[in-house]
Amino acid sequence: MNLFREKCRASPIYARVAPFVIFVGLMLFNGFGKNAPYWTYALRTAAGLWMLWEMRPFVPEMRWNVTTEAVAVGIAIFGIWVGLDPFLPKNHLLFTPTPGDEWNPFAHYGAGSGLGWFFVLVHLFGSSVVVPPLEEVFWRSFLYRYSIRTNFESIPLNFFHPTAFIVISLCFGLEHYEWAAGFLCGMAFQWLVISKNRLGDAIVAHAITNFLLGLWVIGRGAWHFW
Repeated sequence: MNLFREKCRASPIYARVAPFVIFVGLMLFNGFGKNAPYWTYALRTAAGLWMLWEMRPFVPEMRWNVTTEAVAVGIAIFGIWVGLDPFLPKNHLLFTPTPGDEWNPFAHYGAGSGLGWFFVLVHLFGSSVVVPPLEEVFWRSFLYRYSIRTNFESIPLNFFHPTAFIVISLCFGLEHYEWAAGFLCGMAFQWLVISKNRLGDAIVAHAITNFLLGLWVIGRGAWHFW
């Protein structure tokens, strides 16, 4: 018996919360040694992909929807994230980045090395394919509605609650070092969910933002974004 799948089947809350909590928990463990952060990221990505597969039948709103609005929001948020980065405040309360200690497999394994490219592509895949549905299900499908009513499934996805809209978007922002950009990002994705009455557009927008940001990181060597 697959215990994780059975728990997802038994509890709508577990199906939306546990995968996110497990994924974030794995983020906090980087193992031991200089190689560990790269291998643990690959492990985290594989675990996230497996959880998405197992929870999929029990989270019906977790469907990708490619629309003009989703593409436009995804590109716009990428532009905000990169363009305003020098001017927006950062989350030094929860994050203490060390200059020169960025997640950069090319610096660790050698420029253009096979292992370097492997971990770069794993990161690009994880941030673009695994992270968006996990986060959107937790923040926009579950927590936004649960903060309004504990029987969250009775709240339609297009329900607008101004306090929840601001608070959940702010909490989403604080999950990131670039918290102000994350706050704007959270509001944009929540607006997509409300305006479309579904989660799929926000998942696509989130994926596009992360994919473009990943290409920017690789092309410009802006490893601080990772």
